[in-house]
Amino acid sequence: MNILVFVKRVPDTESKIRINREAKAVAEEGLNFVISPNDEYAVEEALRLREAKGGRVTVVSVGPEEALTTLRKALAMGADEAILLKDDLKEAYDPLRTARVIARYVRTKDPSADLLLFGRMSVGADNSAVPAMAAELLGFPQAGVVTKLEIEGASGTALREIEGAVEKIAFSLPAVVSAQKGLNEPRYETLKGIMAAKRKTIPIIPVAELGLAPEEAALQVEVVSLEAPAAKQAGKIIPGTPEEAAAALVAALRNEAKVI
Repeated sequence: MNILVFVKRVPDTESKIRINREAKAVAEEGLNFVISPNDEYAVEEALRLREAKGGRVTVVSVGPEEALTTLRKALAMGADEAILLKDDLKEAYDPLRTARVIARYVRTKDPSADLLLFGRMSVGADNSAVPAMAAELLGFPQAGVVTKLEIEGASGTALREIEGAVEKIAFSLPAVVSAQKGLNEPRYETLKGIMAAKRKTIPIIPVAELGLAPEEAALQVEVVSLEAPAAKQAGKIIPGTPEEAAAALVAALRNEAKVI
């Protein structure tokens, strides 16, 4: 089985994020970057499928050269190969452009892929759009937000959580599957895996060499501004009897918060 896993380099969720207003982007100085947490479930599921069914796992990232560190983490987890689709854009908020890059890579560089695994969304742009768009562009069936996956021969079944229930869907391969928390528990890198990952060569393919038409490569989404969330205000204690406090609370909600 030929499995491709698409991962993204994102700021560590434990990091303190600072905004570069002039660049309309996150300030990267002193920031630690990791594999997007949802993507780790995709990597782990690919490794488990390979262990059960055989084949190879290739991890692919679309991004700047700094994403090589992210790819080496996936190699240290146990992936067989890694490939960087080098993009000069530090942060692309246009999911359609990213999906077009991925679809063109699959068609031209790895058309024998049986399964494309993604995290359900990155913690960077939070669009949850790239897997579905890539599936549409490739003409592959898609299973999104999957919490259980089974592959047998040229078909698969997946469970996905929906409002108040669990949905079971069946699909044929090749297919696109996006993973979320609950699918598995990602493994840690081993010392042996880390040392092996350092020795591996990661091919770098510039996005410009994939042959996208100018209109496909052009950004259609522009970041107008980027602001940090407003600081939380301290809570307010309303004194008095229950009746007095209730009246004061209603007055505050109406006159100060203006929510009623």
